[in-house]
Amino acid sequence: MNITVYCASSSKLRPVFYDTAAQLGQLMARRGHTLLNGAGTMGLMGASADACLQAGGQAIGVIPQFMVDEGWAHQGMTRLIVTQTMHERKARLASLADACIVLPGGLGTLDELFDILTLKQLGIYLKPVVLLNTEHFFDPLLAHLSHAIDENMLRTEHAQAWQVAGTPAEAVGLCETTPPFRADIRKIAHI
Repeated sequence: MNITVYCASSSKLRPVFYDTAAQLGQLMARRGHTLLNGAGTMGLMGASADACLQAGGQAIGVIPQFMVDEGWAHQGMTRLIVTQTMHERKARLASLADACIVLPGGLGTLDELFDILTLKQLGIYLKPVVLLNTEHFFDPLLAHLSHAIDENMLRTEHAQAWQVAGTPAEAVGLCETTPPFRADIRKIAHI
């Protein structure tokens, strides 16, 4: 499987976040999955890719040209795909993915998460999306999504668009076993 990993590029995180990202990269390599990410060298992006590569796995990075020009591209990736824009980067990461795992992150990670969930809500992307809830990072977001359902901003069915995992093994397992999202979801996209 090609598994896109959305995650933080910050270099100032607590060790538990790096450890979890590295465990995920190693596990993906051991299970024969290709890791796809935004091709950054720093933060959880770098930690997961480095661990995957060191364990003998494949890692593909997708990065816009301006980030390459800034020197932010991970030069050790198995393959580096350079796009012109951030929008192209997101589209490419989604189109190549057989599943997505979302680790803790900031605005960019949340943008990628909501972009892929919106595509799923509209029936465009039907593959697994798993939040790896390290240190309960996503608990406030999950509470907000539940509140959005309570307020009829989302349908109850849309809560099935994502799964939540507590460990890297559980996250990869959910990617491997979660069936495709219902293809008729677009018919109920309107509340």
